[in-house]
Amino acid sequence: MPAAVGVPLINFRAHELRTGSVDGARAEFEKMIAELAGATTPNVRRIEANPGDWGVDAFAGDLGGAIAVWQCKYFMPVTTTSHSQQIRESFAQALKAAQANGHTITEWVLCIPSCMDGPAAKWWDGWKKRTEQGHGVVLRLWDETELMRRLHSPEGDPVRRAYFEPRGTSVELVDKVSNVRSGLFIGRAGELRALDAAFSEAGHAVVHTVHGLGGVGKSALAAHWAAGRPEAVRWWITADSTSAVDAGLAALARALHPRLTSQPAEEQTETVMRWLATHDQWLLVLDNVEDPAHIRPLLDRIPGGLVLITSRRATGWHHDATSSRLGTLSPTDAVELFARVLTHHGPRETGGANALCEELGYLALAVEQAAAYCAETGITPRDYLGMLAEHPATVFAAGPEGSESDRTVALIWRLTLDRLTDTPLAGDIQRILAWYSPDRIPRDLLDALAEPPERATAIGRLIAYSMVVDNHDGTLSVHRLVQALARTADPRDPHRRTAAINQARGQATTLLANAFPTELDQPRNWPRFRALLPHSDTLTSLHTPDHDTVHTARILNCAAVFRQAQGLPAAIVPTFERVLDIRERVLGSDHPHTLISRNNLAYAYQEAGQPGRAIPLYERTLREFERVLGDEHPDTMMTSNNLAGAHQKAGDIRRAIQLFERTLQDRERVLGKRAPDTLVSRNNLAAAYQEAGDVNRAIPVLERSLEECERVLGDDHPTTLTFSNNLAAAYQEAGDADHSILLYERTLEICERVLGKDHPTTIISREDLAAAYRAAGDLDRAITLHKRTLHGQEQELGQDHPNTLASRSNLALLYAAAGDLNRATRLYEVLLKDCERVLRSGDPVTAQVRANLERVRSM
Repeated sequence: MPAAVGVPLINFRAHELRTGSVDGARAEFEKMIAELAGATTPNVRRIEANPGDWGVDAFAGDLGGAIAVWQCKYFMPVTTTSHSQQIRESFAQALKAAQANGHTITEWVLCIPSCMDGPAAKWWDGWKKRTEQGHGVVLRLWDETELMRRLHSPEGDPVRRAYFEPRGTSVELVDKVSNVRSGLFIGRAGELRALDAAFSEAGHAVVHTVHGLGGVGKSALAAHWAAGRPEAVRWWITADSTSAVDAGLAALARALHPRLTSQPAEEQTETVMRWLATHDQWLLVLDNVEDPAHIRPLLDRIPGGLVLITSRRATGWHHDATSSRLGTLSPTDAVELFARVLTHHGPRETGGANALCEELGYLALAVEQAAAYCAETGITPRDYLGMLAEHPATVFAAGPEGSESDRTVALIWRLTLDRLTDTPLAGDIQRILAWYSPDRIPRDLLDALAEPPERATAIGRLIAYSMVVDNHDGTLSVHRLVQALARTADPRDPHRRTAAINQARGQATTLLANAFPTELDQPRNWPRFRALLPHSDTLTSLHTPDHDTVHTARILNCAAVFRQAQGLPAAIVPTFERVLDIRERVLGSDHPHTLISRNNLAYAYQEAGQPGRAIPLYERTLREFERVLGDEHPDTMMTSNNLAGAHQKAGDIRRAIQLFERTLQDRERVLGKRAPDTLVSRNNLAAAYQEAGDVNRAIPVLERSLEECERVLGDDHPTTLTFSNNLAAAYQEAGDADHSILLYERTLEICERVLGKDHPTTIISREDLAAAYRAAGDLDRAITLHKRTLHGQEQELGQDHPNTLASRSNLALLYAAAGDLNRATRLYEVLLKDCERVLRSGDPVTAQVRANLERVRSM
């Protein structure tokens, strides 16, 4: 309950904080009440506690006659109905003692240093009324509010000053005292405002913790904010141990009153603790707290004032403080910090600073360390970047002359990991995570490392020390520089031994390889593939050929096959070449996985428009499959089917049909007529018939394929949707526009719902439907569909991707067909420039766009 208007607050916990115990606080509170009562009533005396308590702590009058009684109850922090029994018992004891000793109680005053909550106040009012009527005694209540009013009255002021503004042996503030020093500081405007908001409350102690990765700039932020504060006392304490906290407090005591210098350190610390407990115009910065337990004795004894804590510990503050996480600098602020340090003594070459700061992950300490090193040695930011790539261990450990030896990124994180040595798995996990992309690492990648409790404890400790960030969505993040350091061997660092790093790389590879789903054609697995792609790219880019294993090959193969199926832009051919090289070297040229890789590489050549490279490789692979696995093995038949497709792409439709027919017969005989691979063969054969101009022969095959596919796989399976689209195209070619458009529309609706609006199969379905609308003369609907396709491709693939260029050409063609020649001309002109810029000289696409432009201009 607040004090009366105009009456300053008094924190009655000062009794407990000053004496160090509840019993001591109770005795001091009773003494203070006796003095306060005596300030307004003559001849007030105390009664010392004794066996058979009289229910009286102080009284006025004659024990042989009428007396007024003050009874103290040290109820903190609030008085509730649970205290009512004690109140009734004390009053009963007082009446009993009065009757036994021949005196009369006329007034009984209950003194409590807190306020009553609602139920307690209601109980007091009712009990007071009944008791006064039944015993003829006046009951009064001196609670927190009434005590503050009396202590601030002219009569009670001496008592207030004696207990809540102690003099004599206590410290008296004469002037402002501060040891806070703010150095070079850049940016962080939002973080500074957040600190202002966190400390905006008044009337009680405010404690806030800024936590984050070592070197992120927590101390610099705290110093800059504290230096601008108005508090009379602003004191910085390095608080990485209990002894350091005590030493910092003793130093504050000596600063407040130099005469304490001759006193023992323990007395200095105790004196300043009492001073802090009875004043509130002060700010303590407790820097680099390693364990909340080191500062809890201090926090437990200060009812007012401000305390700002910096710590690498992200957890464990919920009992003591609010907290906020400090991230890295913004790119702009990081570059400004670098330039300020580098040019401190005059102009210097700053080219490459942006790239260097990005490589350093915008970590304040690393940026400042690099800039100071460049300034001292005379090298440029680009030189430093090159050194970082060539000699990372040396650069991470290097600081300029005269800098603090323990303030390099290498040592700061080593000291953090030193504290985790009792949890060896934590160090293992830190080194494993170093091989993945820094953001959004699926936490379940680590499931195979240990049992859940052990694994959770290890990850939790890394999170607690800000070495890892929990994104609270099943993923973890790690600063890229922490990763780089963890991957860099250094014999001086026990956490970065070569053997441990190599082991972690192998574990990271195995864990990621096992995380890829086996069923690529199931849409439910696609989010998992997408989540793993950034980590597969990072890990495999960090592998040299000496590091590549069968697990590396599986990771590369899964990522490439998924991207190929999804139509995602990527260097598929080099990836499949690398996979084949690994498997040939590790497994041998005849291993089934090697043969699969050779087939995949041939297919990549085929999709890249290089059937001349694909066909010989397919033929070799087919011969080896027949020799190693036999004619009837599914992988042998798969390669035969793919070889037929390569011949089709090369324009040899007769040879393609022969191979498709033979493969279909083999699959029907070996796998069955409804097996998924058999259905694919039947669909491919029908497409070959159609390409050969025999659409009437193709349609029954396609209808049968679609019917069987819907029965076996379901009408929303990706393969079913491809078959459905192919049948619609056949209907259109046969002149059955109505059936074609209805089937196209149905297929597109399912594609958008199941695969997404920008999936390659969806785009093909949309473009085919647009072509069907165009053929039917419905140009407006065709244009609308093409614009949707083009927008999605520009977002996903970019304006210069070949598929996007083709869609732009189709849209221009539709505008021309609709008679909007001006718009068609403008689109073709821009498209021609892009084709000439992006595609190789003499490319047929460029030639076709040029011809279309000339045709439109002549219309």
